[in-house]
Amino acid sequence: MSAANPVSAPPTAAVGHLPVALWLLTTTVANRDDARRLAGLVLQQALAACVQIQQIESHYRWDGALQHEAEWRLDCKTTAAALPALCGLLQHEHPYQVPQLTAQPLHASAAYGAWAQEQVAQP
Repeated sequence: MSAANPVSAPPTAAVGHLPVALWLLTTTVANRDDARRLAGLVLQQALAACVQIQQIESHYRWDGALQHEAEWRLDCKTTAAALPALCGLLQHEHPYQVPQLTAQPLHASAAYGAWAQEQVAQP
């Protein structure tokens, strides 16, 4: 996903009373300092309402060999309008050669969705 190839608008379907109003963009980095640095940049530019950081263990194939490493996952809650800019920022600032950038729609309560929408700058 890149800023040059924006994600289409989220679907308007709802699950129960939770409308689709937000997007969750996830990436991973090797250490807490990089996670905090990226989270700070995202929030300073108001490209997400919040960023949650969690330590995880990743298993993957790289250069033909199985790998496993401790990593830090960043979950960024954002809007459809801000998603392309958020992807662009993370792509540019990410320490990995091939960063994981994945996005999925979120079903949010009306109150949380409204709060998150207010926190994210509109392009």
